[in-house]
Amino acid sequence: MNSIAPSLLAADFSRLGEQVAEAQLAGAHRLHFDVMDGHFVPNLSMGPMILAAIRSLARVPLEVHLMVEDPGKFIEPFVRAGADSLIVHLEVLPDPLPILQAIRKLGKKACLAINPETAIDKMEPFLKDIDLALCMTVHPGFGGQRYLPESDERIRQLRQLIDRQQASCELEVDGGIDHVTAKSALTAGANVLVAGTSIFRDPRGIAAAVHEFQEICDHGA
Repeated sequence: MNSIAPSLLAADFSRLGEQVAEAQLAGAHRLHFDVMDGHFVPNLSMGPMILAAIRSLARVPLEVHLMVEDPGKFIEPFVRAGADSLIVHLEVLPDPLPILQAIRKLGKKACLAINPETAIDKMEPFLKDIDLALCMTVHPGFGGQRYLPESDERIRQLRQLIDRQQASCELEVDGGIDHVTAKSALTAGANVLVAGTSIFRDPRGIAAAVHEFQEICDHGA
């Protein structure tokens, strides 16, 4: 099943609870929570206290995307705050397996992300050990970026690796996902779409944007 994951980084933080409620009422399948440390990416964002506040409102799974240099320090705090899955970056982990196993031992989904400059085949050894593979379709750190043109081919390559290994992980894409690029990403092999600006800043409103993404998820690939 194809899924939509609104990215809370693009929400209006003065109305965060209201917008979380609106997104899930409109039918969002999960919520995407970006964590940035100012080192791995040149930006700072949300911490466990904000996730805990969202957890009290959310009735859908919360996935935490750790764009940080030392993800091991953050796993337990975000699990305690209510994360359902944790996404760590291949680029900061010489061997991702220990942290993936630690996440699984805590009863959460273990997920691995890859940046645009990293060769897709670097993911191959870990595909059977993860619940979700995240293919970044922009350089991480800021919302509102344009979908990188090479992304479709990278998604196809990752889908081929997943299928070849008969791995059960989902294939998520994040960055520049709108109602146009979503279709090409799904066609290339993605099945989870992270979308921020195109949902929370759609002039028609959050519900209309989510409904259109649902139509694309149901019929666009």
